[in-house]
Amino acid sequence: MSEKTTKKKVLKKKVMKKKTQAKPAITEYAAPVIDSAREIWLAGLGAFSVAQAESGKVIEQGNKLFKDLVSEGAKLEKKTREVAETAVGDIKGEVESRVGAVRQQAADNWDKLENVFEDRVAKVLAQLGVPTASDVNKLSERVAKLSKQVSEMNKPAAKPAAKPRKKAAKKTAGKAAAK
Repeated sequence: MSEKTTKKKVLKKKVMKKKTQAKPAITEYAAPVIDSAREIWLAGLGAFSVAQAESGKVIEQGNKLFKDLVSEGAKLEKKTREVAETAVGDIKGEVESRVGAVRQQAADNWDKLENVFEDRVAKVLAQLGVPTASDVNKLSERVAKLSKQVSEMNKPAAKPAAKPRKKAAKKTAGKAAAK
């Protein structure tokens, strides 16, 4: 054999020795860790088993709790709606009364504004010498009265027909007696 091969074999033996010697040292330190890991694993399996056995009870309790929560939520919603509807009704009534008051005030203010405007226009028209509606109405009544009087004056005077006949009969009777 060659020297190289011999060196390789010797080197292999040394490595093997180190490996076999290292194993007992590692197992001494690893044993508690491995035991701990095994206990943790067993505790997990036990927890899983208990959880599986208790899951039916937990699910029942969860369902009951859920139903109770839904019931309480429905009651709270009902109370909240009642309070909200009452508050909205109160606010609505108050707003409607305020709107009515504002409308009335606006109408009153509008009437006042119209009166002020009419008074100012009347003053300006009076300053310009333009007759008012009442002036025109008075003049119209006066013209109508005067027209009626003029019409009555223009009618021909009618003589009473019955009186002249009597006079005519008396005249003829008087003339016959005189002859």
